[in-house]
Amino acid sequence: MKGALPFEPRPLSAPEYVLALHEPGDNAAVLLRNRMRGQTLQRIASSETISSPEFQRWLSEQNRAGSDVFIGMNPLKDGATSRTKDNIKEVRHVYLDLDTNARAALANLRDSLDAPPPNFVLDTSPGKHQVVWKIEGVDIEQAESLLHSLASQFGGDRAATDATRVLRMPGFANRKYTSGLEFLVTVQHESSRIHQLRDFTVRQDSPDALRHAEDASSTHRTVPRGHKSQSEADWAYAKRALARGDEPEIVIQRIADYRSEDKPDPMYYARLTVTKAQTVLSRESPAIDSSAANRDAPTSDR
Repeated sequence: MKGALPFEPRPLSAPEYVLALHEPGDNAAVLLRNRMRGQTLQRIASSETISSPEFQRWLSEQNRAGSDVFIGMNPLKDGATSRTKDNIKEVRHVYLDLDTNARAALANLRDSLDAPPPNFVLDTSPGKHQVVWKIEGVDIEQAESLLHSLASQFGGDRAATDATRVLRMPGFANRKYTSGLEFLVTVQHESSRIHQLRDFTVRQDSPDALRHAEDASSTHRTVPRGHKSQSEADWAYAKRALARGDEPEIVIQRIADYRSEDKPDPMYYARLTVTKAQTVLSRESPAIDSSAANRDAPTSDR
C-alpha cells in the first residue's frame, strides 16, 4: 500500500481560506474596519455564507471603499451576536502577529524545534506576517497561555494573544496605509496537520506563570532600569487595544481576567484603567488628525 502523498503548499483564495479555517456550518466573525471614517462593522455568519460569491462581493465592495477585512480565528456558538470569550464554541487555532523584524522572526520560527510548522502564513503588508496553526484539545486558558508564550519567544505582538482575535483575510487590500500604497494580503497553506498542545515546547509565558515566578523570586528580585509596573503595562495595553478598535468592554474583561488574583476588585480596576486610556486617546486624537492626517492610527493589526 502506498503512503499518503506529501502535502503540497499552495496559495489560497479568500473563500478557500475561510473553509480551510472553519467547517461550513461553523459561525465566524467577519470584521470590517474603515480607519478613514472611523467605522467598525462586524458580521457573524456561517463560513459557508462567508465564502459564498455574494458575501465575497460585498466584502470586495467594502474593501474598495476603504475597509480592511478580518476574520475570527475561532468559531462562535450558535446564536452568538458578539465576539467574546463566552461565545467561543471551540479553540481551533493559535497564531502570531509578526511585525518587528518579521522576516527574521519567521525564519527563526521555521528553524525552531519549539513550535511545529505553521498551517498558514499570511503576508499582510511589506515585510510583515501572520502565522496560524490548527490545534485541538485545548481550552481558552491553555490557548491564551500558549499565545503569550509564542509571542514572547518569537517576537510576536503580545497584544494579539486573545482567543477572540481576528486576523486579516487574504485576497483583500490592506487599507492601513494612506500614502497610496496598496498591498494585497496573501496566504500560503503550508500544512494540513492538526496540532496538540504537546507539539509546542515554547517557554510558558501566561499571566499566571509570570505572577507565580515573580512571587517565588520576590525576596531577591531587583527592578531593572526601564521596568514598568503592572499597572503601567495594563494601561499601555488598554491604550493600544482601544487605538486599534477593540471594544472597550472586551478590553476590560481581558484585563480583569488577567488580574483576577492580583486585585480585590479586578473589574473595577480594569474599568478604571480602560477609562483612563480612553480619556488620553480622546485628548490625543485631535493632534493626530491635524499633524498626521496621512498616517495610520496606532494598531497592531497587520
